[in-house]
Amino acid sequence: MWSSFQGSTLNVLLRDPLERIFSFFLSLSAISRELIQHSDFQAVAETLLTVARDPHHLGAEIGFLAVLHTWGQTLHHHPHLHCVVPGGGLSPDGTQWRACRPTFFLPVRVLSRVFRRLFLTGLPQAYTAGALTLEGRCHPLTEHARWQQFLNPLRATEWVVYAKPPVGGPGPVLKYLARYTHRVASSNRRLLALEDGRVTFRWKDYAHGNRHRLMTLDAVEFIRRFLLHILPAGFQRLRHYGLLANRGRQAKLKRCRVLLQQPVSATPPVSPDTTAAPAPDQPAPVCPACQRGRMCWVQTLRLQPELFAGWMQPPGWNTS
Repeated sequence: MWSSFQGSTLNVLLRDPLERIFSFFLSLSAISRELIQHSDFQAVAETLLTVARDPHHLGAEIGFLAVLHTWGQTLHHHPHLHCVVPGGGLSPDGTQWRACRPTFFLPVRVLSRVFRRLFLTGLPQAYTAGALTLEGRCHPLTEHARWQQFLNPLRATEWVVYAKPPVGGPGPVLKYLARYTHRVASSNRRLLALEDGRVTFRWKDYAHGNRHRLMTLDAVEFIRRFLLHILPAGFQRLRHYGLLANRGRQAKLKRCRVLLQQPVSATPPVSPDTTAAPAPDQPAPVCPACQRGRMCWVQTLRLQPELFAGWMQPPGWNTS
């Protein structure tokens, strides 16, 4: 399993002029930002599927999921995609599972140039079709000459891609990404104070040893930054491509399991509800936290729906 952090493609960390594009396009209307985010999804998906399908590289159909993440620690607009991809795919005829090498997935230089070409092809097309709303700082780009002047450095710059397998395996990666699928901008526990019309919150400074720092903003500025990350109704933040696309996913995954000789996962059995302590001759289970001590049975608590009914949270309440 391969994955990425802070990047615009799968197992790829893209430190490219995309950040320059998005920082300059903060003045765009919400419709234009939505269009660019759609273009980012499309360019990323086509890049990965095309390069992986090339017989000079992996020569296989891959599958992956992509999650849109639009904010940084200080809530500035920083759109990028986190993607998780298996380390291989199906051969074109579906008879083989083609795995990547243990320390290599796809050539990063090829990925960077294909992505640059696709993204910088879609952006001018939207401009020509009048789909971009250029206002505020972006208004000068309505002039064709200024628009070309804006694009030329992006075409000439190498878009750097950094790829590596996930640290600690696929489990921690999926757990990390799961925190962002239904969260917007900031969790409640990061908010520390609201005093005199100013909001104080905690943020992590990745540039200086992941130190926790405090930031205080005017409430209006805090709300402005927060609203930058509210996606339009119906916009899909989490998308699946290739083998994991909704169409034909079950059949293709079944074929992959057969080729990998992995049994199809069954529904885990429900453990019996017992109230008696374990037999004295049975060893107590190991503590899942410290992996040293032994668990000591005290008693079994039965489910009491009437007790917890009053504690139910409203639907859609985000506790992350």
